[in-house]
Amino acid sequence: MKQEMLTRIRRELHQIPELGFKEYKTQQYLLDYINQLPQEALRVEMWRTGIFVRVQGNVGQKTIGYRADIDGLPLTEETGYEFQSTHDGRMHACGHDFHMTIALGALTRLAQKPADDDVVFLFQPAEEGPGGAEPMLQSEAMDRHRPDVIFGLHVAPELPVGSVSSKPGLLFANTSELFIDFKGVGGHAAFPHLTHDMVVTASAFVSHLQQIVARRVDPLDSAVITIGKIEAGTVQNIIAQAARLEGTIRTLSPEAMEKVKGEIEKVARGYEIANDCDIHIDYGANYHQVFNDAEQVQHFEKIVKETDYRFQDANMAMTGEDFGYMLKEIPGFMFWLGVDSEAGLHQSTLKPKEEALTVGVNIVEKTLRNL
Repeated sequence: MKQEMLTRIRRELHQIPELGFKEYKTQQYLLDYINQLPQEALRVEMWRTGIFVRVQGNVGQKTIGYRADIDGLPLTEETGYEFQSTHDGRMHACGHDFHMTIALGALTRLAQKPADDDVVFLFQPAEEGPGGAEPMLQSEAMDRHRPDVIFGLHVAPELPVGSVSSKPGLLFANTSELFIDFKGVGGHAAFPHLTHDMVVTASAFVSHLQQIVARRVDPLDSAVITIGKIEAGTVQNIIAQAARLEGTIRTLSPEAMEKVKGEIEKVARGYEIANDCDIHIDYGANYHQVFNDAEQVQHFEKIVKETDYRFQDANMAMTGEDFGYMLKEIPGFMFWLGVDSEAGLHQSTLKPKEEALTVGVNIVEKTLRNL
């Protein structure tokens, strides 16, 4: 597939970002494209808003899986593209338009010339939330298409085009959403003694959360608690009855995640007593760490070094990826693909260089034929 075709596909997908498990237009676009390919070796099965595509191999001694996530983010685009999102408040700001396009490019080549092994492409919904990998993994469709080894990629704005990066072992962190609701007693600003002020309580709670990381987590481990959103109150002269914190927890081990959650709950119980309020905690979507199989990464590195592209060792990152659930049960790995963008992931001005599409297709195809 030529660069011009990849660019067109990416731009068309970029215009229709949809949130998790609502990727109806995206699914139909993918199906329309897949149905135009040679069908002799293909077996297509839908799962919710995702798709499994199996390519029968020439020998078929094992099955290699390749996963591409398909959802967008609730973000208003500010790239200035002529082809920017047509869905208000939605954007492919994490590169999933790239991920899908690369998967379609590799699928096209394999449909035209199958590999020796069977290959399964998993177009997975809801990576950004509420999490599509775990239910997809547990589905009956996965039982029919379960690969022996699996891999995926993620665009890396900080890496130059023509480079990829990975490492054995831990690549991405364990993550959990964090929603905390406070309920007290509101009232007139002139009579604070008759209220239980949830602005004061929630503000103090935010500061206390940082003590958990500083004093309850092993310094040789690592954890992050970030509160990204606070809501409370109505007007300046009414003491707030309720408040809500929204944030995220990220750790480098499952044990640290459980430790942090336990400490948050203990702090909450203390604040309920000290501030005469009720506190409810919801952890939302939780993602398992991305832990790469060492043997598969070594094999991948060898494959890349046989090309004109550059392989470099990656560092661990506190980013989260629900692909970790698949790697928990199936040997495999994830790698970074350089796309050279000044803006980073989840930013409204992310502009990955489209030349990286051909790089991604070439590397994914070669890996699928040689893993």
